[in-house]
Amino acid sequence: MAWNEPGNNGQDPWGRRGANQGPPDLDEMLKKLRERFAGGSSGGGGGGGNGGGGKLIKGLLPLVVAGAVALWLLSGFYVVDEQQRGVVLQFGEYVTTTEPGLRWHMPSPIQTVERVNVTAVNALTERASMLTKDENIVDVSLQVQYRVRSAEEYLFNVRDPVRTLKEATKSAIREVVGKSDMDFILTAGREAVAAQTKELLQTTIDSYDAGLLVTEVNLEEATAPQPVQGAFADAIKAREDQERLINEAQAYANDILPRARGAAARDIERAQGYRESVVAEARGETARFKALLAEYKQAPQVTRDRLYLDAMNDVLSSTSKIMIDSDNGNSLMYLPLDQMIQSMGAIEGRRQSERNSSTDSGGGSPSSSTPYRSAYEDSRTRGRR
Repeated sequence: MAWNEPGNNGQDPWGRRGANQGPPDLDEMLKKLRERFAGGSSGGGGGGGNGGGGKLIKGLLPLVVAGAVALWLLSGFYVVDEQQRGVVLQFGEYVTTTEPGLRWHMPSPIQTVERVNVTAVNALTERASMLTKDENIVDVSLQVQYRVRSAEEYLFNVRDPVRTLKEATKSAIREVVGKSDMDFILTAGREAVAAQTKELLQTTIDSYDAGLLVTEVNLEEATAPQPVQGAFADAIKAREDQERLINEAQAYANDILPRARGAAARDIERAQGYRESVVAEARGETARFKALLAEYKQAPQVTRDRLYLDAMNDVLSSTSKIMIDSDNGNSLMYLPLDQMIQSMGAIEGRRQSERNSSTDSGGGSPSSSTPYRSAYEDSRTRGRR
């Protein structure tokens, strides 16, 4: 019912009686509301309401506490990405390292989690002037690529792992350059210097247990100091020209030597063939002579006459001279000059063909084969006579 209806005893909503009491006091109303929610008690008509509010708050308090505890426990769940590892700390002390996935730990402030990326490759660059083994100064620019190998070592063993890696890089490259000559560093030794630096740097980092893995070391630049760069550039160019000329000479040798070996083998084969042919012809002449000797022993005069006639036939058929019987001949003679010229040309052509054939079969120059054939022909002629 309304507060001003009959039967309400004239009590307003603020606990006051009568209609002439005036507007309610705001400070008094706020005070009563605080007492009600605080569970306090006051005299008068508001005591029963305050007691009911206190009981309600006491009934909800366990639920609120349980909800807060549940939320606190749920806050212990965390997710570790595929490229990360989770390092669990209990009151700041290392406990364990967790793999990727959904994980749970005792919520803060009991335990906390540090996530460390172990797959990302980072890089740092170091540039400095260094003294070589032969007491020359060289400017070196070096890039080191690395990643985290052990998350717990990376977080706890070294205060600043990246700075430690940088200082170790300086030490390693200075040691390697100090043991190498300047020409070796500037020319063919760059890869060797980078490999030795990587090995030495990884050994140093492992001795610190910094939890880092050096994946690559690149010697980006290695030059002489600015005042002498021109002289070193000329020396490098001269060295490159030397290498180029050596390669060209080697290529020429590789081209000419097989040809020379092939020509030598061809000449050897021709000489072998010429030798076989001469030996075979000599054996044939020997066999013919032996057969002729047997016939000569049986009929010497007939064989002698036959040999003489054959020899004269061979000689006269290849000469331009004409024999005339002056005693029985006529006073008028006819000389066949045209036939004589043709026969002379045929004879010269046959001799030339014989010389060419002897050159081809001998496998060498005419001077190397003609003397043997001439001596052989002379021996045949003397044998026939």
